[in-house]
Amino acid sequence: MQLIEPLDAPDTVYAIADAENGLCFVARSSGLYRSRDGGATWAPAYATLNAPVELLTSAVAVSPNFAHDRLALAGGAGGILRSDDGGDAWRVILLPTPAPLVTCLAFSPGFATDHTAFAATMQDGVYRSVDAGQTWGRWNFGLFDLRVLALAVAADYATSELLYAGTETGLYVSRNGGRSWLPTPFPADLAPVLSLALAPGGLVLAGTESAGLWLSADSGRTWAQTGAAVFGGSVNALLSRQDASGETVILALASEGLFTSRNRGGAWQLQLDAQALAVELTAVAAPDGFGPGAALLVGTETGAVLRLTA
Repeated sequence: MQLIEPLDAPDTVYAIADAENGLCFVARSSGLYRSRDGGATWAPAYATLNAPVELLTSAVAVSPNFAHDRLALAGGAGGILRSDDGGDAWRVILLPTPAPLVTCLAFSPGFATDHTAFAATMQDGVYRSVDAGQTWGRWNFGLFDLRVLALAVAADYATSELLYAGTETGLYVSRNGGRSWLPTPFPADLAPVLSLALAPGGLVLAGTESAGLWLSADSGRTWAQTGAAVFGGSVNALLSRQDASGETVILALASEGLFTSRNRGGAWQLQLDAQALAVELTAVAAPDGFGPGAALLVGTETGAVLRLTA
């Protein structure tokens, strides 16, 4: 494990996005940082903005078509920043006042053709863009809690238009691309929902603030707790990917540490012990996938980024 400190002054890592060939981004309280070497070194990404103050950055995501469009989105207090050259130059897109805090950004898996992206906000619900992030509009019909903390877009979104939104009071689903929302039967007393991940076959995972990790095997209709023996508190981030063999691998970043499951959430193995490090883990990315020896990037509340080799 290697410890990387992007700045001298610590501040919270909110999100990590990996692009390609070692290029990745970290969203922090003090701004956005970019690495060209897989997280070994970092530099501020907003230099061309010449901003007079630090720009809190609470979300970052890169296009699924990044190799061709070089598009990255970042979010903060009151706006979304857009770069179409791999993070060299950025344009600020202001959201309507009162300025909401962007908590999460997500792309349609078919972004190359549908140009659709979503932004969750803490005060103003969900925004959607259908022009590759250049303009944004609210999409909140039926979303009764506008304090949205997490988003997850289905892999088959192009045909299903399915996405989920985790809020302070529960979990909502949209089956028409965000035009309308319905609450799921997720137990309200388990909310807030801090993190979401989807896997093939209708598997939905929801990480909560203080009630551990919950999963649904039927697209959110019924719920059961998973990992009760290991997840006792917050689950800050979830990541679901398929490895080279096609096996689904799920990462759960909890107050207890970083855990991995290779059987759809049935059992969990500890990868990194947060309690031994005495630090809160806040974000995770897998820039090299989940193959043997692949590196993981793990963000912390102190601003450090841990580079962990499997």
